[in-house]
Amino acid sequence: DHDGVTTLTLNRPAQFNALSEELLAELQAALDAIAADDSVRAVVIAGAGKAFCAGHDLKEMRAEPSLDYYQKLFAQCTQVMLAIQKLPVPVIARVHGIATAAGCQLVAMCDLAVAARDARFAVSGVNLGLFCSTPSVALSRNLSRKAAFEMLVTGGFISADEAQAKGLVNRIAEAEQLDAEVAKLVASIVAKPRVALEMGKALFYRQLEKGIAAAYDDAGQTMACNMMDESALEGVQAFIDKRPPRWGQPH
Repeated sequence: DHDGVTTLTLNRPAQFNALSEELLAELQAALDAIAADDSVRAVVIAGAGKAFCAGHDLKEMRAEPSLDYYQKLFAQCTQVMLAIQKLPVPVIARVHGIATAAGCQLVAMCDLAVAARDARFAVSGVNLGLFCSTPSVALSRNLSRKAAFEMLVTGGFISADEAQAKGLVNRIAEAEQLDAEVAKLVASIVAKPRVALEMGKALFYRQLEKGIAAAYDDAGQTMACNMMDESALEGVQAFIDKRPPRWGQPH
């Protein structure tokens, strides 16, 4: 949109931005385009209307009750969620209203999240007899096990304050200050060299899946390669010289 920041807005406000097959396909295409665009420095995912995202489109799901259809739908959604994590730049969820089921999963899969104080979160499928299995993957990687499992088995809502305390949300703002708080977080990110963020984000998620020795080995190799980049060399020299780094400028 501007200054290397791209905002993706889920635009099905009448359906509380439920993730239909069409919306998932559009989101996947947008994420693929961003992944190939070196000018993008950060991504914000928002929802149009009164809510962030109410999860899957249950009417669409109920209209075609076959195992093959459901397997393909959840595979499609998983591909979108993983694409967010694989993006080379940070992705921030801008949350207002409700974020339920796969909508809550979407918040959890974003690297960062800023919520309006009156936002509410739930993985409520169990209330309909459908355990939120795919959201549980994201939720259990953000919250403690017991906090995640309680949300999954009760289907109850938690407030933005509770979501922040449990680790699902980074920052909270009053509704009228939500965009300003998102902008403040984004500004602090885009001020950093993209190469450091790209290498760091990829390493952050890789090492989480490894044993501690392998994680340290990967981190050490990544940090050494990062240190050889011109932006890191300039940043360290600027620190030594007690001056601001001149990234993107002649030294």
